[in-house]
Amino acid sequence: MHRPFYRRAPRQDGALNGLSVRALLAAALLVLLVPGSSGAGQRVTVDPGTSPWDAIAKVQTNTGTRCTGALIAPAVVLTAAHCLYNRPTRALLQPVSLHVLLGYQRSAYRWHRRVARVRVGSGFDGAKAQPQRADWARLELAEPIPAAVSPLTIETEAPAPATPLALAGYNQDRSQLLVADTDCHVIAAVRSPDGGAFFTHDCAATHGTSGAPVLARQAGRWIIAGINIAAGRNANLALAASDNGP
Repeated sequence: MHRPFYRRAPRQDGALNGLSVRALLAAALLVLLVPGSSGAGQRVTVDPGTSPWDAIAKVQTNTGTRCTGALIAPAVVLTAAHCLYNRPTRALLQPVSLHVLLGYQRSAYRWHRRVARVRVGSGFDGAKAQPQRADWARLELAEPIPAAVSPLTIETEAPAPATPLALAGYNQDRSQLLVADTDCHVIAAVRSPDGGAFFTHDCAATHGTSGAPVLARQAGRWIIAGINIAAGRNANLALAASDNGP
């Protein structure tokens, strides 16, 4: 399911701009395979009952694994496709195995929805270890979330280096609380060999934040700039929301 790759990256002030895409993805792959958690000091607890945090979803599976997602329409949650991959069966989990919780805190939640349908990026292969441009999934909920929760908007342009970001999720080390790094930035924009648009960032996270929206500010509101999918020793990696179909 979600892979043990999250780690706080040191701030490098654009030092990765000259890093080749293959080297970057190779660095990310190293951390895909190595468990660890860091950056706890940069993460703070946020209120899942207030905007924009009320649109952050805990994606729970019947196999006991979990990821993070974001409400992008009243009945649609965006997350990472690899969150749905079942390694023992080498197949995606069926919708009946998925639960979406919003407003979750200390085993209580405001909204629980089952998933009716799942759509993942074309060509996604969960058996591949390297990051893929198809590593996104839309979970279509069996019932919509009430209008009290405002869905997050997806950015139409890739964020520029130094863009301020925030990343919130249900981290493994604090899984009963929604925690966020609200003081992080884009490091560089990169392209993968398959043409996917990614960007590196220095937001803190641990296991469980896979699929979480990487948020940027636009006209005074938070929007989804990318999906958190992987991290290397020098930078974390997000799939840009603007160029990959989500």
